[in-house]
Amino acid sequence: MSNNPLLETHVLPPFGEIQPDHVVPAIEQILDENRSAIDRLAERAAQQHPTWESLALPLEELNDRLSQAWSPVSHLNGTMNTPALREAYQACLGKLSDYGTWLGQHEGLFRGYQALKNSPAFGELDHAQRRSVDNTLRDFRLAGVDLPADEKRRYGEIQSRLSAICNTYSNHVLDATQAWHKDIDDAAVLDGLPQSALDTLKANAEAKNASGYRITLDFPSFFPVVTYANDRELRREVYTAFVTRASDQGPQAGEYDNAPAIEEILALRCELVKLLGFDTYADFSLATKMADSPRQVLDFLNDLAGRAHPQAQEEFNELEAFAKETLGLDDLQPWDVGYASEKLRESRYAISQEQLRPYFPAPKVIDGLFKVTEALYGVAFVEDDSAPRYHPDVKYFEIRECGVPIAGFYLDLYAREGKRGGAWMDECRVRRQREDGSLQLPVAYLTCNFTRPVGGKPALLTHDEVTTLFHEFGHGLHHMLTQQNVADVSGINGVAWDAVELPSQFMENFCWEREGLDMIAAHVDTGERLPDELLGKLQAAKNFQSAMGMLRQIEFSLFDFRLHHELSKPSAGDVQALLDEIRDRLSVVPRCDFNRFQNSFGHIFAGGYAAGYYSYKWAEVLSADAFSAFEEAGVFDADTGARFRHEILEQGGSRDAAELFRAFRGREPSVDPLLRHSGIRAA
Repeated sequence: MSNNPLLETHVLPPFGEIQPDHVVPAIEQILDENRSAIDRLAERAAQQHPTWESLALPLEELNDRLSQAWSPVSHLNGTMNTPALREAYQACLGKLSDYGTWLGQHEGLFRGYQALKNSPAFGELDHAQRRSVDNTLRDFRLAGVDLPADEKRRYGEIQSRLSAICNTYSNHVLDATQAWHKDIDDAAVLDGLPQSALDTLKANAEAKNASGYRITLDFPSFFPVVTYANDRELRREVYTAFVTRASDQGPQAGEYDNAPAIEEILALRCELVKLLGFDTYADFSLATKMADSPRQVLDFLNDLAGRAHPQAQEEFNELEAFAKETLGLDDLQPWDVGYASEKLRESRYAISQEQLRPYFPAPKVIDGLFKVTEALYGVAFVEDDSAPRYHPDVKYFEIRECGVPIAGFYLDLYAREGKRGGAWMDECRVRRQREDGSLQLPVAYLTCNFTRPVGGKPALLTHDEVTTLFHEFGHGLHHMLTQQNVADVSGINGVAWDAVELPSQFMENFCWEREGLDMIAAHVDTGERLPDELLGKLQAAKNFQSAMGMLRQIEFSLFDFRLHHELSKPSAGDVQALLDEIRDRLSVVPRCDFNRFQNSFGHIFAGGYAAGYYSYKWAEVLSADAFSAFEEAGVFDADTGARFRHEILEQGGSRDAAELFRAFRGREPSVDPLLRHSGIRAA
């Protein structure tokens, strides 16, 4: 195809020119050309001593060209999903998987890297280059380069099928989420919902030319209903639809059921790692993480659970008593927990997320996010209206230092149809030094699903949404402030997965401190800062039900890790039985038999967190301890900020995460700051 924008070189993706029919021809052509070029690289490496310039750098160029074509396609699939784009995206998944397997098992390339590692030239490489070579050799082995031919072939078949079935799982969740809605004409049914939520539901209806209010399963719609609606039956109905998405239960029972996909994904993962010589998928997962063994992970999680459980039980007992005495709820059900908790929070602290919304207009929050970052790291932010964008809501910003651009990012804040739920950061461009010696600057995608602005007014964010934005921006800073020039270890690349959440969780702390909030918060009408009284209530309520929250995350983590460590070829019944067993031991809240949480647990079945969801808690130990250095020196202490930037953010994956943490903190991490920040009393 002539004039295919995905085959051209661009500083930023030409979103306005990319069409679904460009995708398959571009990817096929790049893969074909890459294969030929890689074969030539391997031949040259066999004929003469390979160097970084003759082997690794040309391969990096080829990888980057493919990334620059696929990155915008993948991003549009997640943020501007259409049937035509989805079809084109899915048509490429198998091709990309086959290519990845072929590359990972390329014996000539593997021998070339081994020769480079064993040559005098290796000692002349800088630290990042040596780390990249070592990681590449490790990844060759994890891709089965040493396997016999028939096992290599089977490895490729498994990877290709996993790519397809994980995408099917993700599509089922998106389709199930968007297939359900409930229209309500009588506003009295929605009694208890704040005006911001009513505005959202009204806008949902108007967008579909419907009257009244439309409840959907998108989070900005679902969450206010189960948190604020006084109509218990409405809460039950919406809760049921949400927790049965993509399952054999609920209003769409069987229509998008992910149970067969889960069974196949787990069986394929088990077979894959057996081929590679690992006992379980958990062992395989830890080959690239900080944690040393499955036992260490399980001990870590069970230890935290033991510390949190007694307090979590106390918290739930208080909630149950409050619901009975104050709300008349004698039998607290799962669809009552969020509602009763919000009522208890308001009763105890006289504060709610809705009260805080007027102090967090989105433009002020974004400006404050930039000010916090400027204060910590000495960089500046400039919006670029001329950058190509894929939706009118999306903004593009440059990060500058001493007036010079060092990075850029797309900011896509609001929920809309065709956009998958959740919040995430992804790479658009990675920082690297090109073959011609020029520097490619890093560019990030920062995506959230906040409530949209309605009626010409700015969107008013909850404090929870503000912390989500800061979290994702922490990932973005890790990607964008890197000083590494080798793609494999630049930004988040090469970072142990159980340490990659450190910069993101670290940024959340500034949403709770007066110094940070004075930059972030200002009343939408008066411009006044968050009053001391409200700040005091916010901080007092910070750890409301924190032990229950911690236990919930540990439940998810143990389910994920034990699922990938203990079960081989499990049935849907086995998966449910494991989840039930963990909940019987850990959970303090009521549950219902129809809940199919696992059927929409995209992190582990369609994302990168399989046998790695524990990483959130593992990294939270690191982030809480890192922030305690700022508590000791001053929240915006310039020297501490400079050290964090240099020792953590700039290093990317060039060194072990444990080594980087010790360099910043001067010691091994301690769990005590996490327990203190979380209000967990048990030491």
